[in-house]
Amino acid sequence: MQRRLTSINHFRDHPLEVQEQVYAGLLRQAQGTEWGRQYGYADAPSRQEFAQRVPVSSYEQLYPYLERMLHGASDVLWPGEVEWFAKSSGTTNARSKYIPVSPQSLHECHYRAGRDMVAMATSLYPEADVLAGKTLSLGGTHASNPFRPGTDSRVGDVSAVVMQNLPVWAEFLRTPPLELALLDEWEEKIERIARHVQHVDVTTLAGVPTWMIVLLRRVVELSGAADISEVWPNLRLFLHGAVAFGPYRELFRQLIPGGQMRYLEIYNASEGYFAFQDQPDSEDMLLLLDHGVYYEFLPPDQFEAENPQTVLLEAVELGISYALIISTNAGLWRYKIGDTVRFTCLAPYRIRITGRTKHFMNAFGEEVVIENAEAALAAACQATGALVRDFTAAPIYFENGSNTSRGGHQWLIEFTQPPTSSEQFAQVLDQTLRSLNSDYDAKRHRDLALIAPEVTAVPARTFEQWLAKKGKLGGQHKVPRLSNSREVVDEILLQLKD
Repeated sequence: MQRRLTSINHFRDHPLEVQEQVYAGLLRQAQGTEWGRQYGYADAPSRQEFAQRVPVSSYEQLYPYLERMLHGASDVLWPGEVEWFAKSSGTTNARSKYIPVSPQSLHECHYRAGRDMVAMATSLYPEADVLAGKTLSLGGTHASNPFRPGTDSRVGDVSAVVMQNLPVWAEFLRTPPLELALLDEWEEKIERIARHVQHVDVTTLAGVPTWMIVLLRRVVELSGAADISEVWPNLRLFLHGAVAFGPYRELFRQLIPGGQMRYLEIYNASEGYFAFQDQPDSEDMLLLLDHGVYYEFLPPDQFEAENPQTVLLEAVELGISYALIISTNAGLWRYKIGDTVRFTCLAPYRIRITGRTKHFMNAFGEEVVIENAEAALAAACQATGALVRDFTAAPIYFENGSNTSRGGHQWLIEFTQPPTSSEQFAQVLDQTLRSLNSDYDAKRHRDLALIAPEVTAVPARTFEQWLAKKGKLGGQHKVPRLSNSREVVDEILLQLKD
């Protein structure tokens, strides 16, 4: 742990030198791959030359290469044959996307960041003694690679990929055992894990707030305790990520009362770990610079450019929401991950996540993108004879003090021709989203984390009037389609009351 704290301090103090080393190492390792030969990695281009040679790519643009890797091709984007792939949603042309997880990315990115988080937590909160008990971690599941049945290649949630490949010693620090942690039926998983962990000395929680709330409430129910601190008196820390924590904060305070709990946010994704909190009283996150990820940043005026021009780390400015562009030790080259970040500090480099380059909802880990929403609306309209003029959608967050641990989505829709059946419209909308988006489908399974969407028809000209009040009527101004915030939805609902 001390060695990792020394390394963290080193890249804090020498960020550009460390990123230069990461960049050179990535090109050196990949120069013999198909991609590396295509773009002249053996020439050791400068970072500026690299930005001119290699295109910025979305998942869809990289997919022809990724598809061949999924089928077992070697030396395509990264040396050797990649056997593990993290499966997630968010793609525009398929139900799921598959992100390669190389041995290097497992060890130099995922595991290293995990050790760093524990080291940082131990440094910030030595009184918590987080290593004295078990870390309760909730993950997904993995299965055979559908493109290579009968082989050792596997696909699954990145959490499951990481858990399955952890060294043996790490299993002594975590709970529940793998046979429970990797169950694929979420209702059974929550029940069996809750029954197992109520008798374990848990000191740390790690995972997505959405599912952790579901589990903690079940543990409280089974134990008959008033709150979780009666079950785990030594619980001191929650390492959380994947969704914004704000809407969950009060719920965790209710479940874990008292001032002993500490919360540290992680910025991680299927593609890797990028940042975490390194200060006890700030939500800013330290950019991780020695974890096999080379960073570039795309200014807002370049988001839709045909040949987007990125900004290097040394040239970023405070207060601008940049799109994150990454090159990684799993073979993602100048990859547009879809997130936007804003720098809050330049010495060291600290960031906050500000949103996405596309409209999306991801309040509960469902990753619904605008393409999903538009396809689902089209299917619902076709099934019910409806015509939609405008719409917006936002999460229904957990209510403080409520007994339910489930969230939902509220859709405000202005119809020019209403559906023949409102119930059927909502059902088809929901079913189509489930068929298009595996993460949404997982959260909707048996209403475990997400209830069915709530569709609210609004009168004609509702959105026009809202835009007019905002001074945004006409021109290029549009109603935000999807949002993680209820600001727009609540403003429109209040407008309708007036």
